[in-house]
Amino acid sequence: MTDYRDVNLAHWNGRAAAHAASPDYPVARLVSDPSALSEVVEFDRELLGPLDGQRGIHLQCHIGTDTVSLSRLGATMTGLDFSDKSLEEARTIAARANADVRYVQADVYDALAVAGDGYDFVFTGVGALLWLPDIARWARVVASLLRPGGRLFLREGHPMLWALDDERTDALVVKYPYFEVKEPMVYTGDGSYVRTDVELKGSTSYEWNHGLGEVITALLDAGMTLTGLIEHRSVPWDALPGQMYKTPDGEYHLNENPDRLPLTYTLQAIRTA
Repeated sequence: MTDYRDVNLAHWNGRAAAHAASPDYPVARLVSDPSALSEVVEFDRELLGPLDGQRGIHLQCHIGTDTVSLSRLGATMTGLDFSDKSLEEARTIAARANADVRYVQADVYDALAVAGDGYDFVFTGVGALLWLPDIARWARVVASLLRPGGRLFLREGHPMLWALDDERTDALVVKYPYFEVKEPMVYTGDGSYVRTDVELKGSTSYEWNHGLGEVITALLDAGMTLTGLIEHRSVPWDALPGQMYKTPDGEYHLNENPDRLPLTYTLQAIRTA
């Protein structure tokens, strides 16, 4: 297999500018309104609780709209991503939004060496984990970044959602692995998950699913203690085109029988001393 990191880096570098210009990312709102937050952070604001004076790191931050939002809630934020083009956009957005955020470039597995440790919290947003081949290694990185008593805050696409065939509009059909497997799912195609006027050329990406039990077990094995787990009936993008509707909070729900399927989950865990 070609190095997955190089393939995925080319994928994200080719989409960073288009994402920053897309109306589906809240760049204009963050710049024009100093109190604005991204819809992803706003969704979990109550669960996040007070962040004043806390030191946080956002892993796989992409263009940093969630990172800026966490900074606005009072945290001293570091954003980490492996895509240099994404970080160029993130730094520009932070400057325009008057947000004091430190951005560092590194693969998530190398986060400790580049970003240091002792953080009060690690934040990981929706659509991050499927780019990683080894969830146990990720969990060890999370634990290493945190001070004793520090917490992980994760909202992620549910592994049941990732297992569905998103090209079917007539039914929910399980097509892809629910559990982590050695060989990646390989996707090649045009476009992106956001609306954009930019013509995006075909791109290949490598992805891996991770079962909910695998994520929890990996964190427990890394010395973390689970403190919260909520499964949600919504997702912050049109994950199943033709089968979803959007609500005013920016979340998408199934048109029919939404109780059939969890679409995302919010997980919290602390690093035990």
